[in-house]
Formats: sequence, structure tokens, C-alpha cells
Amino acid sequence: MTHISERVLNLSESETLAMTRMSRELASQGHDVINLSIGEPDFDTPTFIKDAAKKALDENYTHYTPVNGYIELRQSIAQKLKRDNGLNYSADQIVVSTGAKHSLANAVLSLIDPGDEVVVPTPYWVSYREIIKLAGGKPVYVKTTLENDFKITVDQLEEAISPKTKMLMINTPCNPSGTVYTEDEMKSLAGILKKHPEVFILSDEIYEHILFDGKHVSFASFSEIKDQTIVVNGVSKGFAMTGWRLGFIAASKEIAGACNKLQGQFTSGTNSIAQRAAIAAFNADPKEISEMHVMNKAFLERRDLLLSLLEKIPGIEANVPGGAFYIFPDVSYYFGKFNGEEKIETAKDLCMYLLNSAYVALVPGEAFGDANCVRFSYATSTERIKQAAERIKQALAKLS
Repeated sequence: MTHISERVLNLSESETLAMTRMSRELASQGHDVINLSIGEPDFDTPTFIKDAAKKALDENYTHYTPVNGYIELRQSIAQKLKRDNGLNYSADQIVVSTGAKHSLANAVLSLIDPGDEVVVPTPYWVSYREIIKLAGGKPVYVKTTLENDFKITVDQLEEAISPKTKMLMINTPCNPSGTVYTEDEMKSLAGILKKHPEVFILSDEIYEHILFDGKHVSFASFSEIKDQTIVVNGVSKGFAMTGWRLGFIAASKEIAGACNKLQGQFTSGTNSIAQRAAIAAFNADPKEISEMHVMNKAFLERRDLLLSLLEKIPGIEANVPGGAFYIFPDVSYYFGKFNGEEKIETAKDLCMYLLNSAYVALVPGEAFGDANCVRFSYATSTERIKQAAERIKQALAKLS
């Protein structure tokens, strides 16, 4: 029998990927499955970015790349951070990695020692918990509420910080809730964090460009905590480049150096062609990229459509997401009800019931740290959203 390491045995499978896998298995059996579990824009990468990749191939950018990324790309990211976010970073404060998930892992593994505490507001993106565990850290969950738009309060943050706290992991716009913190709310949180200079802020900003109101604000824009902040971003969501696998951190030179050192022993430099394509993406002003405007307009229309359809289903309560492409409603109304054969005890039970009876794939809230909710991804067509809502409505009506 093969002995698998404890670190791997203690890791959980990504439940978003698990639901996607199960939905694909059902689809392969001939069922018409509507997959609302996957966090991927259903749009193609803009043509000018693909053209940059083709040009890179023709120019033979097919060799090893610097561990932290091409200097031209890191300069482009620095310019992007200045243009879009008002942040001043030099190229040697930036490390390019194989996706924003890789960037998050680099930062956590570079800063967290066994026993260190990491404050994580719930709901959180599924991999936060497992990355912290892999580093030997202890997640300290702070429960937010739907009534408060799933936002951590100043009092909650202050109470959660202990002498063992090393990091806060926070995501705005948020996966899975779509929550967007206002500048005033972030300023108030920054005021608490300023009092704890030993606490780092891992600011996950991957959904920066999928925003329906206002302007994205980075935690690094508050000068009093900039040195404590590690900005994580990438191209997957805003530029519809999920398969290109490219993310980055921007941080102090010391932290960037640590991430560079770690990455050098794991993956070395990110894919050369993806990097050349990303230069084109970051050099372009988002305000002038028509494909991004089309995508955001579609996501806003889908959000409003799905919210209106969910309002017609008894027992489902949702906030109004300010960004990303998810809705995270409370479905606890259905706990304790029967589907004819078994009792629905949890959000996971409900998701499995809907997958097997309505052929709609959702992700249970347990994966995100909130057992009363489920996550809908509306990164699909309006027709499929309507079909999914109708199927769900009919399936839930059969529970008693």
C-alpha cells in the first residue's frame, strides 16, 4: 500500500472542482447539466491579447523565463498598478506566478510558520483554508452575515487579532459572495491593522475589473498599511484568461524576494507565451478595452436576472453582489425537508439533490465557510440561467 504524506492526506479536494467534475460525469452520461459551479468567465480572451501571444511564438519566446517574470512584464504590472490603483511599486517588488492561486500560496508559504494564526472572514474562497493548512498555520474564521453584506466589521477584526496573528486574508470583490468593500469601510479596517504592524494583509484582488458600481480600491492604497500589504492579482477573471495561468504579487522587496526564492524551487518562471500576452493585457487601459465592457455589462444583466428569478423561489435569501459573478444565497429554509427518499440536512445535501434531480450544479456553502448558503456562478448565458432557475424552483417545490 502506498504511503501518502500527512500534508496531502490532510488537504481537502476543492469542492468547486469536485462539483464541476461530477457535473461533467453526468453530462457524459447524456444528461443536460447546467453547470453553475465553475468560476470562469464564459467569454474568450480579447483578440489583441491572443495576437500578442502569436507574435511571441513567431519571435521565439519559447525558452526559460526569469523566475519572477520578464522585466518588461513586471514593468507593465508596475505601470498598471500606478494607472489603475494609484500604487507605486518597482519591478523588483513584483513576482509573476502561474496563476493568482500560485501567488497566494507563495505568499502564505513565505510568511506563515506552523502555529501562526491567519484571520479569514467567512465566506472565503475555498483554497484559502487549505493553503493555510499546508503552511502549518491556523485559520481563525470570522463569521460575517448576509444582513451585513458578508463584511467583516472593525470590532470583529480587532477581536480576532491575537499575539499569534500573522496575516489577514481578504478578497474584494469577493468570491463567493460578490461583496465589495467601500473605501470608507476599508479605511476603518486599515486603522485597526495599522495598530498591528506585525500582521500582514493578503489582499486578493483578482476580481478587480468585474465591478458594477464605484471604483476598485486596494488595501495597499492606504499608506499606513502599504508595507504590510501583499497585493495579489492576475489576468484570469478580468481579461477572460483562465487557461493562461498567470498571476502576480506586489509587495515589499523582502516579501517579493522570499516568494521569488520559493518559486525558484517549485516552478521557476511562468509560461513564456502567457507572459508576453499579459504584457499586452496590462499595457492596455481597461477603460478602452471594449471586450471588458461587454463582459461586465453581460454579468450585470445576468446578476439582475438571476436575483429576480431567485426572489420567486420561497426560502432563498440573497444579498445584492457588487462585483464578481456569483450569488451566495442562504438556503437553510430547506434544511430538514425531505426529497422523497432522504432528508436534506445540509447545503451539500441540497446541492447533491439539485444536481441529481434537476441537473443543475451549484457549490455548497460549507466549502466557503458558511454552511447555510450555496454559490451560484452566473458566468453562463441568460437562457441557461432561466432554465436553471426553473429547474431549481420545480425541484425545491417537491421538498416537504
